[in-house]
Amino acid sequence: MRERERLNEALLSNWLMLHKTIGKILQQRYKIVESLGSSHFGQTYLAFDLKTPLHTEYVIKRLKSPEPNHLEATRLRFATELEMLQRLEKHNGIPQIIAAFEEDEQFYLVRELISGHSLTAELPINQRWGHLWNESEVVEFLQYVLGILEFVHFQGIVHCDLKPDNLIRRAEDGKLFLTDFGSLGLPQFEINPLLPIFRIALTSLGYTPPEQFHRQVHPSSDIYALGMIAIQGLTGLSPMQLKQEPHTNQVIWRFTEIQVSDQIAAVLNRMICHDFRERYQSAGEVLQALQNLWLEVTYAEVETRRSEAIKILDSVHPTLNSESQYNQEYIIREHPQPSSRRIGMKIALAANSLVLGFGAYALLNNSVTSPKNTLYKATEQYQTGNLDKAIALAKSIPPDSSIYPEAQTTIQDWNKEWKIAAQQFQVVEKAFNQSRWADVLIASHQVPDILYWQTKTDKLVKQAKPKIEVVAQKLLNKAYNSAEQKDFSTALSYLQQIPQESSAGMVVKQKLAEYSKKQQIKAVHLLQLAYNKAETEDFTTAIKIIKQIPKETDTYATAQLKLAEYTEKHRQQIHIASGLKPETY
Repeated sequence: MRERERLNEALLSNWLMLHKTIGKILQQRYKIVESLGSSHFGQTYLAFDLKTPLHTEYVIKRLKSPEPNHLEATRLRFATELEMLQRLEKHNGIPQIIAAFEEDEQFYLVRELISGHSLTAELPINQRWGHLWNESEVVEFLQYVLGILEFVHFQGIVHCDLKPDNLIRRAEDGKLFLTDFGSLGLPQFEINPLLPIFRIALTSLGYTPPEQFHRQVHPSSDIYALGMIAIQGLTGLSPMQLKQEPHTNQVIWRFTEIQVSDQIAAVLNRMICHDFRERYQSAGEVLQALQNLWLEVTYAEVETRRSEAIKILDSVHPTLNSESQYNQEYIIREHPQPSSRRIGMKIALAANSLVLGFGAYALLNNSVTSPKNTLYKATEQYQTGNLDKAIALAKSIPPDSSIYPEAQTTIQDWNKEWKIAAQQFQVVEKAFNQSRWADVLIASHQVPDILYWQTKTDKLVKQAKPKIEVVAQKLLNKAYNSAEQKDFSTALSYLQQIPQESSAGMVVKQKLAEYSKKQQIKAVHLLQLAYNKAETEDFTTAIKIIKQIPKETDTYATAQLKLAEYTEKHRQQIHIASGLKPETY
């Protein structure tokens, strides 16, 4: 009961502080115009600088209010850690601190505004909406952010609140920035050694490592959060949707449909170990592990491609094998060990061999009457839509020709592909005639790569695309209207109906993330209201409120338990009111 009262008091205090702050002018200069979000460490706002001609926009963070008896200690720590944070300005992936000050016993940081979108907008919402990251994208993301963390940790600072909302993609150049450092607000002066879950922002849950709930912070705490973001990119599932192995507390994320190698999975699993002592202890360690994997995989890939290039040369003409052999010997002699620079040279040499092979092949077979030229002309006829003539030409190749088997196989392939293309075009055409514009685009991707059929398909696709935009805009407007009414479940339903092929894709992803988050917050709020009603034994109202909690929210499971509990208590209440004895079991 006491914990719930503290939660209500904290929520009310935050609400009052938020509404008192909007419109406020700090230092007779910075006007607060909008709330951007909150975390355990404080509240973030958008502000105008009234002393600049164009009223430059900045981000202002108001740190968590200190306890009265800890004000001097907080003031000292604010000055000390501010000096540490100013060292981070040397890194071009971290926004600059513009100013820092104390006003009315509140502490504020003013930093550069990065105009763009958060990484939340880029992460897949589920298996359907959004692009699931592949291994290359995960490694690229990890290497970039680890590079920033390595610099940050070297300065003696731990971010403490690493999550997708705090990684901002700048619109003008696509560069990723790490923002909203939480270490200044880390509550070291409170008596309670545990950090209650309600003190952690909803958007941070799942990314916050276990030790932070016990007020322990290490560089590996940031590594845990980064690993969870990468896993979300691979799976399309938020950390709160993932379960834990009951004995080891290890997060279970690797499902059969997730395409990831054992090596990358091992790196991620170590990053998110429940015990911080078993994780990588520095960003540099993770970078080294990824680099070793990359070199191993890339070296094997280059060797495969080189072998393929040599085989092509051998099949073209034996006299070209000396050049191929030269390149092979040069690679082995000059570059016996793999490295990122040398691997690039290997790829170039293998590619050169491949190009040389095709060039020589064309020169050696440039006879007008050659069977190869006949097959080439047959292919031209096939691509332009004359299947019968194409097959007739291919059949004219003599049986004693070296490419006769190839010609026969090609004829079989053409017949098969042509049939598939004709059938698939009918699917496209049917969808077009039935005004199923999204299905037109989806079906068009299944049409085989035959110029004749692709041209016919493209005409329908070109007409369908504007129609898709109209449908998308109507659904988007309906989603906006539902969200304004706080009906986030309906809003999400409309968003999920918007064809992925529309140009509204990025907006849809952003709104899916935004409304999902708001739906989660509303669910928590409804559950709290139900608790309050149950405290007064108004179980009828509590049950009605709980039934409003959507199934797809993280709170739903808890809500169902409470629903069963309150239903039973309500039944007992009716028995007592009827003069009957309470039922016992």
